[in-house]
Amino acid sequence: MKSILVLYYSQSGQLGDILSNLMSPLKLDKNCSVTFQKITPEVPYHFPWDKKDFMQVFPESYLQIPKPNKPIPDDIKVKKYDLIILGYTVWYLSPSIPINSFLKSEDAKILLKDTPVITVNASRNMWILTQEKVKKLLMDCKAKLVGNIAFVDRHWNHISVITIVHWMMKGKKTKYLGVFPKPGVSEQDINEADKFGVIIKKYLFKENYEQLQKDLVDKGAVQIKPFLIRSDKSGNHIFSKWSAHIYKVGLKSQKRRQKWLNFFEYYLQFAIWVFVPIVFIIFLLTYLPFYARIKKDIKYYQSIRLR
Repeated sequence: MKSILVLYYSQSGQLGDILSNLMSPLKLDKNCSVTFQKITPEVPYHFPWDKKDFMQVFPESYLQIPKPNKPIPDDIKVKKYDLIILGYTVWYLSPSIPINSFLKSEDAKILLKDTPVITVNASRNMWILTQEKVKKLLMDCKAKLVGNIAFVDRHWNHISVITIVHWMMKGKKTKYLGVFPKPGVSEQDINEADKFGVIIKKYLFKENYEQLQKDLVDKGAVQIKPFLIRSDKSGNHIFSKWSAHIYKVGLKSQKRRQKWLNFFEYYLQFAIWVFVPIVFIIFLLTYLPFYARIKKDIKYYQSIRLR
């Protein structure tokens, strides 16, 4: 009998659906015991988002400042699992506050130590450097990262910006204005998540995960658009400045914090609609000279290695 624990935090429910389908080949196997455990913040983050609340989580989210979660139940915490699936979403180019907080907790150190872990993320599109942060947090917990699967919105960047805002603020995964595509991970990708579960089950019973990530990648588990590597790096550089300043200001005055968050909101709109297209043009102009580096980066970010 193989014991698998699925740990996750899902605000909208999309990640929960993905994980349920992903694990279906293992749930149907009588030799597997699959336990789902949702990570729950002590103070919940409501869905749909209120715009003010959405902006308020920016500094702590990007800076990876933990907030209290409810404890993991003792009957789960004391058990040793053969495999743990860690499901997370991306908030402001970092793992969501509940997931970051869990990974920095004593519960995580107990559960994850010396245990094979597969990360599963669901995001709009920029998840690459967030996964690097998760890798480091897992390393701090002495976990064994053996695989990663990325479920992303496949639509063009600016289309997905419009549709994700509609979803996050209205709480409806519907076609905005009846014209735009549905936001988030496509229904097809969600429904077909079980194809990765079949691969995971094979390696679970082999008790050797050495080739797991290669097989997952070959099946389409990690598809990377080179331009988004550049965007992710630029975004992290900029967010680091804004978040540090807003957090520092907020320690002295909530009024000043809100003022700077308002400034950041305007900047974010400018960055999305003006700065990102400029970065894209520069990327196109430098694609051939940097082709070898781009290919190397893609291979690395599809892997589970940590530089």
